[in-house]
Amino acid sequence: MSIRINLALQGGGAHGAFTWGVLDRLLQEQDIEIAAISGTSAGALNAAALKAGMVQGGAKGARAALDTLWHKVGAVHDLRLTGWIAQALPPVGVLNAWAERLMPVSAADAASLVASPYALGPLYRNPLQSIVEGLSYDRVCAGEGPELHIAATNVRSGKIKVFSGARIAPEVILASACLPTLFQAVEITDPDTGETDAYWDGGYTGNPALFPLFAPDLPDDILVVSLNPLYRDDVPTTPQDIQNRINEISFNSSLLRELRAIRFVKRLIAESRVERGAMKDVLMHMIADDALMTSLSVNTKLTPTPYLLHSLKEAGRKACDAFLSRHKGDLNTRASLDLEAMFD
Repeated sequence: MSIRINLALQGGGAHGAFTWGVLDRLLQEQDIEIAAISGTSAGALNAAALKAGMVQGGAKGARAALDTLWHKVGAVHDLRLTGWIAQALPPVGVLNAWAERLMPVSAADAASLVASPYALGPLYRNPLQSIVEGLSYDRVCAGEGPELHIAATNVRSGKIKVFSGARIAPEVILASACLPTLFQAVEITDPDTGETDAYWDGGYTGNPALFPLFAPDLPDDILVVSLNPLYRDDVPTTPQDIQNRINEISFNSSLLRELRAIRFVKRLIAESRVERGAMKDVLMHMIADDALMTSLSVNTKLTPTPYLLHSLKEAGRKACDAFLSRHKGDLNTRASLDLEAMFD
């Protein structure tokens, strides 16, 4: 008997390689079935690659598709060499600290203060475009395999927009990963109304969006793969640390709102104030490595070096392995994420 779960994949630029590792390990569990995926930004890329690969070749195909995706992101074709070099290098958190001392402000951050992505005019091209367009959309949008939901932010209204099924196209994934200081807004035309809207990164309004996973026909379990630390022990004092924490809080705010709403509904059900079955009694789970992510910074999200991606993939595999060891028996039975303690 299979264990059916939903996945909710956060965005976080190059840190999405951590999710690559989580998925790579999760796909080795033959009795776990992924019913639906909600992804944002890097999570959208991971979700689309997983879906396309799974439709083509099952779990093995999904793992191969994820490998191909991140090899392209890192502009390398074989990370085995990176793994060998990694043995002689310090942890990525140490390298990040060295880099911040040498260059307190990243080139991308400095450029965003004085130039708009629109300044290039007709010469502009989104650097992710060739990677995103390389996905097989007949498989990404296929009726078989996990349901797929991708979140983006409507620039004019400031509201979340979730694209699902056949509505997912290259521009949808580009929009979901569109940081406005780096990329031009992505315009998407609604095939029903003919109206065109501009979209930015979905992380501002749904990182990731959980509500598409509340459908009655989907399993109760939602496994969030978190890339942005929810909690930090220290109050930031340096410009870099302050900016890092602002980034983390901003991109976690929508997730925390949805988790708080789930907690509220679960209380209503537990207290019999809502008839059981009238609302979804969601079972929340989370895979994260806050110790690793707090050692990194927002700058590393924009620098997908092969060494960083390899290190994050391995960290994701280890985090998933630890989760499965502790909580695989909880899946389809009980929540492993304590929402009461989180919001106490």
